[in-house]
Amino acid sequence: MEQTVEQKLKALYDLQTIHTKIDKIRQVRGELPMEVADLEDDVEGLETRIQKIKGELDDLEDDIVTRKNLIKESQANIKKYETQLNDVKNNREYDAITKEIEIQGLDIQVSEKKIKEFGYEIASKTQIYEKALADLEGRKGDLDAKKAELGTITSETEKEENELNTQAEQATKGIEERLLIAYNRLRSNAKNGLAVVTIQRDSCSGCFNQIPPQRQSDIRQRKKIIVCEHCGRILVDEQMALEAELA
Repeated sequence: MEQTVEQKLKALYDLQTIHTKIDKIRQVRGELPMEVADLEDDVEGLETRIQKIKGELDDLEDDIVTRKNLIKESQANIKKYETQLNDVKNNREYDAITKEIEIQGLDIQVSEKKIKEFGYEIASKTQIYEKALADLEGRKGDLDAKKAELGTITSETEKEENELNTQAEQATKGIEERLLIAYNRLRSNAKNGLAVVTIQRDSCSGCFNQIPPQRQSDIRQRKKIIVCEHCGRILVDEQMALEAELA
């Protein structure tokens, strides 16, 4: 059987009432879900950064070990060349071996310089690493606290919200698809989630703009679906709101 306009309006208002209750529950949670998500991102970002710095520190330590081994090789080569100096046959051989000793000495100097540079870099990165670790511990503490807070609020309201969601699903079944699409669009566009609003003090309770007397009269007759000329919300009379409260 085809619904009357009044029945359609009542169904929409009932659905809006349920959704408003759900919205209020979610408002209690406020920004907590977003804060938890942000902190989770912070923790993940710090963990990634710490791993990266740790890898860089490990690479620098490896570079120092490599340079120390090169120094040992150069020192061994110098000893070998110095022994060969005792057996040189002419000046040309002497100059060639002396040149090799000099090259090995320069290589040692380069490696020693690099080791110092790596040491400074390790000291600098270690400070950054330790600060990142401290920041991570702080963020994890904040995250645990926010999660606990959110968990407490959620556990207190979860049953009620689930019941209201079930009621909302049932309520949508009594509304034709065209109206439901319009209702959902209005709800998603409205900051306060209100798609169906009442007349209050001769004004739309959604945007607070005045409604002309004749239009108010049309709304109270419930003969057609009327929307606010300013915000586009569906308007119902205050009596319908009172009837819904008493039902």
